[in-house]
Amino acid sequence: MIPYVNEPADIVIPAHLLPGDGRFGAGPSKVRPEAVAALSAVADTYLGTSHRQKTVKSVVGSLREGLRSLFSLPEGYEVMLGNGGATYFWDAATFGLIERKSQHLVFGEFSSKFAAAAKAAPFLDDPEVITSDVGTHPEAVTHGDVDLYALTHNETSTGVMMPIRRPEGSAGLVAVDATSAAGGLRVDAEQFDAYYFAPQKCFGSDGGLWVALLSPAAQDRIRSIAETGRWTPASMDLSIALENSVQDQTYNTPALATLFLFDHQVQWYNENGGLEFSAGRSDRSAEILYTWAENTGFATPFVTREQDRSHVIATIDFEEGIDAATVAKVLRANGIVDTEPYRKLGRNQLRIAMFPAIDPEDIAAVCGAINYVVGALG
Repeated sequence: MIPYVNEPADIVIPAHLLPGDGRFGAGPSKVRPEAVAALSAVADTYLGTSHRQKTVKSVVGSLREGLRSLFSLPEGYEVMLGNGGATYFWDAATFGLIERKSQHLVFGEFSSKFAAAAKAAPFLDDPEVITSDVGTHPEAVTHGDVDLYALTHNETSTGVMMPIRRPEGSAGLVAVDATSAAGGLRVDAEQFDAYYFAPQKCFGSDGGLWVALLSPAAQDRIRSIAETGRWTPASMDLSIALENSVQDQTYNTPALATLFLFDHQVQWYNENGGLEFSAGRSDRSAEILYTWAENTGFATPFVTREQDRSHVIATIDFEEGIDAATVAKVLRANGIVDTEPYRKLGRNQLRIAMFPAIDPEDIAAVCGAINYVVGALG
């Protein structure tokens, strides 16, 4: 029997209901202890060394090769990386990936930001922006004057995922924000020209780095824009980033720990079956969490259409009589952290990450812990 309590601070979740690891944040995400131990083991010879020398360049080379394998990149595709994160890449793309006009699918906070960056660029035409209500996603519309279609694989703020497909009959490039999707959702590389992301979500590392998987057409676009002489800050010049990446290095000094943890996670995926392994773990977690939500009687998945429900970020609404913020506060006090909703969405809900590093058994445990907290709150 669950004891009734008057104060949320009094609720202690029984130890047997707690997950083995209490990190469920949408990013920074859980870093696997095995990766931290591996970094510690090489700290004396790796950390604090030059990123232009073999010790670090071999890690960058391993990472780039591992990503080629993980995403089954076709011949001619390249793995480009640089400092700054996916938000930084949006700005760089306005300089070096959009020729004149882009089209953006906007269905949440993060998908709107690239559109805003393109609109603010004085040397570009105003972008086309196609929006849909939060909890859904729009579809691209082929237009002859659009030279880049900006899609989002997973909207981190709302927990909506969308399939990645080239707009039918389009000649423009397809650029995909995969920040919270890459490594946890399946994707066909033939359907994109630039698939960009950061390592602090599905790849269980820290932030401060961006990666873009580039088709030959995207590489040609980057080089051709650079040849026009369009002024670009060197740190945002994608042609410089590409030139350095093929030498297994970044233009300026990267965070070495981030690179190592990133590479370690990619190796873990590839050694266990690649993208089917990593996405499969997220599939299992999603099945557990959404099934629980549909059967609680007090919670429902925020995203109505089952095929649109993210397998890496779940948003779960609570009925009016249960304060999700209080539930999150009690969970945090018991070591289950970062389940709070996205602040700008403003809903009575929890947001729970289901990245591949998170054990599906821990997702099942957090469901039980929430049941206990709701019962204790009366």
